[in-house]
Amino acid sequence: MARRSDASAGTPATLALARAGVAFTALGYEHDPRVAAYGLEAADKLGLDPDRVFKTLLVTVDGSLAVGIVPVAMQLDLKALAGALGGKRAEMADPAVAERKTGYVVGGISPIGQKTALPTVLDESAIICESIYVSGGRRGLDLELAPDDLIAVTGGRYAPIARAR
Repeated sequence: MARRSDASAGTPATLALARAGVAFTALGYEHDPRVAAYGLEAADKLGLDPDRVFKTLLVTVDGSLAVGIVPVAMQLDLKALAGALGGKRAEMADPAVAERKTGYVVGGISPIGQKTALPTVLDESAIICESIYVSGGRRGLDLELAPDDLIAVTGGRYAPIARAR
């Protein structure tokens, strides 16, 4: 069951967007705790095209944390992300480190409003979308916004970092 709301969703992500004057729509849904594929669950429950719903993944690139954002139906290409950030090697970050550095829980990590600003790369497939959806900072909350606004508010960049499963 989906529900629409506004900036009153009150997460660091929605507050950061409101402060920056970025237009967005907050979409909530009832998260099923038995589901592990959070992004696919969001696409399904909100009735959205999975190509427009993006997941936020924390990685270490040559020992430093970074953020990769890819469509939920795709996988993050670690080598491509490392290259996009001028690194040689990337691996998924430890979930406890991801939670501590972002201030969000796994499955609800938003690329926006993180406690620590990290280098951020959005898959280039987002360029063709008028708007995309990313986590709003908690499980059961997604935010719709323009991809260029996401790049602007995170200080990120586009690069081809997704690959088919």
